[in-house]
Amino acid sequence: MELIKKIDNYSAVIGIIGLGYVGLPLALEFAGKGFPVLGFDIDEAKIPILNSGKSYIKHIKAEKIKNAVENKKFSATSDFSRLRSCDAVIICVPTPLDEHKGPDLTYIVNSGKLVAGNFRKGQLVVLESSTYPGTTEEILLPMLEESYNLTNTQKGNNSQSKLVVGKDFYLAFSPEREDPNNPDFSTATIPKIVGGVTPDCLKVAVALYNKIIVKTVPVSSPKVAESAKLLENIYRSVNIALVNELKMVFDRMDINIWEVIEAAKTKPFGFQAFYPGPGLGGHCIPIDPFYLTWKAREYDINTRFIELAGEVNTAMPYYVVEKIFEALNKNKKYLNGTKTLILGASYKKDIDDMRESPTLKLIEILRKKGAEVDYNDPFIPKLPPTRKYKYNMTSVELTKENLSKYDLILLSTDHTYYKENAEFILENSKLIIDTRNVFSQKSGNSTGSAINNNKLFKA
Repeated sequence: MELIKKIDNYSAVIGIIGLGYVGLPLALEFAGKGFPVLGFDIDEAKIPILNSGKSYIKHIKAEKIKNAVENKKFSATSDFSRLRSCDAVIICVPTPLDEHKGPDLTYIVNSGKLVAGNFRKGQLVVLESSTYPGTTEEILLPMLEESYNLTNTQKGNNSQSKLVVGKDFYLAFSPEREDPNNPDFSTATIPKIVGGVTPDCLKVAVALYNKIIVKTVPVSSPKVAESAKLLENIYRSVNIALVNELKMVFDRMDINIWEVIEAAKTKPFGFQAFYPGPGLGGHCIPIDPFYLTWKAREYDINTRFIELAGEVNTAMPYYVVEKIFEALNKNKKYLNGTKTLILGASYKKDIDDMRESPTLKLIEILRKKGAEVDYNDPFIPKLPPTRKYKYNMTSVELTKENLSKYDLILLSTDHTYYKENAEFILENSKLIIDTRNVFSQKSGNSTGSAINNNKLFKA
């Protein structure tokens, strides 16, 4: 195949649609291996930043972008007509939920339209966005099959009705497996699942990813690849829900869940530790399970286990607020009018990613209860607008004077910075709610109960 020859000699032009936490690292891996890469994004603000060799994502080093730009292996654009020059197009766009917790495929559909409107024979298209089984073949495939006919109809030529997948073009699904700022794994070192619509589609897609990924894992179809991604995240969602529920049970029994986990994980087989928190965050775990529950209804199946896990995890911010009520009550204070500082805005430690962060929900609940809420996060100086929340807030500096003026400190994200400064925070705070077990060692207490005259509480 001509495309595989171009892949083998690194002359294939790679187009990446979506230059976020998934698309940008992927683009840089291809560029680093010598492929010419075009990055596409609808956000005009990103384009000049990237083309000047700078980064807008904290854990992605500017030096890597700068090298790719200077070596003329990477450039960013919002001109989607340049998709015609690409040999392979990889779609890395968000797949959020709608207001009814159903799939919102707007970004995939819009990307598909842009590809179809600038399509040519011989191209490979790969979808990486997490989605329900069937999306690649039910949504993208018809668009691409009809693209040739649409183009020729506009030119007054109706000689061919459809392109043939596996012959005229190639289509595959390969789920992203990014874990931002994970020191042990990167885009290139995480095995890549690949499912092609036809055997030739699979062959081309595997040939492409083999050039940058440590190991490709071919599967029989896009549906299997789409399902594997959902299984990975549902597994985590269900187990996190389990430990979150146990946290509430053990709290009522006056048993420290953190000590229980530490004891249980000494078993060298049959157990994997999961940890409780104030709620789920990130783009995958809070969202992906609902893509499967929605699709399952098409087959008259109710995924009760998955939906129950979602209910437990979604309820965690409300549980944290209940614990705040208890802590304030023991200190003879009220939540209404309480000055509260939340430590951590990102959904996981040591990154600047706020997608679906439970902190955002906590701010909303606390404000509705009458609390005055500020936040601190060393990675997020200002809360940017999200699809759901439009907070106009900036990070408060963590000083002795600032800490002492708040009635309540709520630890939401376990950044290393907070662990390193745990003693300082303890000394200068009036009341602390710890949802991540950050202060247990510094406090000299591992039971999880209130200490220091009702100063520190676990939630």
